[in-house]
Amino acid sequence: MGNFKYILIILFVGLSFSSKAQQEPMYTQYMNQLLSVNPAYAGAKGVTSATLLAREQWVGITGHPKTQTLFVHSPMNNEMGIGGSILHDVLGEYSPVTMTSVSGDYSYTITYPGERYLALGLKFGFSFYQANLAAIGPTLADPNDPQFLFDVGQPFLPNAGVGLYLSSPDYYLGFSVPKLIANRISEEDVETGTISREQLHAFFMGGYVFDVNRILKFKPYFMVRATPNAPLSIDLTAQVVFIDKLWAGVTYRLGNSFGAMLQVQVNEQLKVGYAYDLTTTALGPQNSGTHEIMLTFDFSFGRGRVRSPRYF
Repeated sequence: MGNFKYILIILFVGLSFSSKAQQEPMYTQYMNQLLSVNPAYAGAKGVTSATLLAREQWVGITGHPKTQTLFVHSPMNNEMGIGGSILHDVLGEYSPVTMTSVSGDYSYTITYPGERYLALGLKFGFSFYQANLAAIGPTLADPNDPQFLFDVGQPFLPNAGVGLYLSSPDYYLGFSVPKLIANRISEEDVETGTISREQLHAFFMGGYVFDVNRILKFKPYFMVRATPNAPLSIDLTAQVVFIDKLWAGVTYRLGNSFGAMLQVQVNEQLKVGYAYDLTTTALGPQNSGTHEIMLTFDFSFGRGRVRSPRYF
């Protein structure tokens, strides 16, 4: 009970619905989930690709966050790509806090000499939030706590975003703002005078692949998230690729967590990945880590062989 109360307070006061929140999803295997934050990535793999990801954060805390996501994208021709994603986030056990979002993506690509590409992207979608705080307040929190006096629920929050994605066989760089509209999540709280809103997030990302020798490659990545009135969130990751089949890496989120990941290219179409994180914040002793499982499948649809592996 105490752990669940603690995590709810963190969510609504410190993380998710306050004006200083990081509201966009965070992934350890973010290099395989670029479509979630950058619409310009739609179709960048050159084939129809689907990724399913399941993430359980802070395992060991009652009611810890659970996230399931599905991403699908495909090129339409040499210039245009489309994609879409569904995200479902659940926090809590007795009266869960849920967030569901659906989005569509469109990209237009300009080709430059040397197999370099600059893609411009648009994202459109909506989200649904529901938190039955009034029902759980009397049992898990102070019944007079203003944070638990009112439910939070919005059935339809539309949004739109933009992105840029520059790529070549050796590297990629991207910049995006996936949500440009600061939707109101709840009305002004008469006790605290605060209004909960979605916050603007800007993402800057990049990666490079170095050929060490015939069987080994080295791939560093980074992801920076910027939110008004909140510290920068910076992910640094390094992977080594053995004979284009086994991908092993370590990752560090500054001031937040560190972890490791292992990915296997099962065949030309299927890639399987697993990541494990440990928290470095004050919440660390309360949990036993975060687990993330990823499945990616590339469809050929009779167009011949799928080029494998694809590094970005």
